Amino acid sequence: MAEVDRVIDQRLSSGVPLVAEVARYIISAGGKRLRPVLLLLTSRALGYTGNQHHNLAAVVEFIHTATLLHDDVVDQSTLRRGRATANENFGNPASVLVGDFLYSRAFQMMLDADSMRVMQTLADATNVIAEGEVLQLMNMHDASLSEQGYLRVIRSKTAKLFEASARLGAILTHSDAATEAACAAYGQALGTAFQVIDDVLDYEGDTHEMGKNLGDDLREGKATLPLILAIQRGNPQQSQTVREAIESGSLERLTEIAAIVRETGALEATRKAAAGEAQRAFDAAMQLPRNNYRDAMVVLASQLLERRT
Repeated sequence: MAEVDRVIDQRLSSGVPLVAEVARYIISAGGKRLRPVLLLLTSRALGYTGNQHHNLAAVVEFIHTATLLHDDVVDQSTLRRGRATANENFGNPASVLVGDFLYSRAFQMMLDADSMRVMQTLADATNVIAEGEVLQLMNMHDASLSEQGYLRVIRSKTAKLFEASARLGAILTHSDAATEAACAAYGQALGTAFQVIDDVLDYEGDTHEMGKNLGDDLREGKATLPLILAIQRGNPQQSQTVREAIESGSLERLTEIAAIVRETGALEATRKAAAGEAQRAFDAAMQLPRNNYRDAMVVLASQLLERRT
């Protein structure tokens, strides 16, 4: 990861000062770097000995960061990773344009791998992520969104880059189709579990620990899994209260909504859904050769369920 950070710092250079300033601002805020970690772990678990995994790990982090810059503009977010968002600090135009810069820089860096499979995987993932963003936009304030519709969004918007990151490890090592499929399944399941737990924390997390404002999803009118399950499980009055909150995007009754989500067992059921995805990731990882890197992938899947940030 130290080498990945070195590559990131080197490739953020630009002749336009504001580009580097905004890009470094959001990347220097830290984050979990889970997508680069997945690429490093899967490639080393499969015996990779080259150095392209560092370059491609930086690529997926650039793609992820670009989506964050655009997301925060679309969602009108003001807090990320415990400090003001880039759009809050530099304005919407700069955030959007620097996000575009990071996308284009990522595609420049992909060429270093000299692999059409790498290009195809990352290009396809970037396209699916964009479709997921549009799907989410279309679903805003829709209290009738089903669990299946919710999963379609997060598997496009969030899990797809996890999936691509893990798949790249197999591509770099020229692994067989079954091994590549196992890596991709691991990444998709892990990414889905990550997002499901993130949606739980929007109702039981801590603003200081999470580095973002609680209730942001509700303010944006997102029908996340805890809310979908609360509507399904609640009595008529509870269900109607949650529906109205999604449709209006109002935080006036956030405390009441959080109580309904807990009382109906929706939070517990959502955590159970995340555990199912984590088990799917575990099963996929167990198909890889046994070594310290594979074991770390197994541990990562279990630890994800305990995250508080």
